[in-house]
Amino acid sequence: MKTPTAERAETTAAGETTATAERVETTVEVKLTGHVRSAAGTHRTEFTFEGETLRAFLDAFFAAYDVRDLVIAEREADATTRGWARVERPPGTWRKNPEGEQTRPYARVLVNGVFNENLDGFDTRLEDGDRVALMKPFLFCL
Repeated sequence: MKTPTAERAETTAAGETTATAERVETTVEVKLTGHVRSAAGTHRTEFTFEGETLRAFLDAFFAAYDVRDLVIAEREADATTRGWARVERPPGTWRKNPEGEQTRPYARVLVNGVFNENLDGFDTRLEDGDRVALMKPFLFCL
């Protein structure tokens, strides 16, 4: 259940009363692996933040734990690594987040076990009790 943090009325300079939007707090379970775990000093934590999107969570989490640079690539060039074979048309459906919202090579952000880019990216809605994983390195083998 979402927790409203405040709803208040404000008076403008003209003496009019306006209502401010209700702020919402969300509490999620955070799991950290590899380098992110080492930098944060824990492998699991419950984290409460203001908002209800992955973007709001990441902003708040990165303000509390200095791990942004381990996970998020600011530029397209930072999201790729050399040595991968180029494939013009890879099989299946491939999605990626826009520049500035991509992960670094070998890092992933998951919500309830699903890569965020296969949901709504950083605009994915989070609910109390959701699981968010910040993983680096992430390796997938067949």
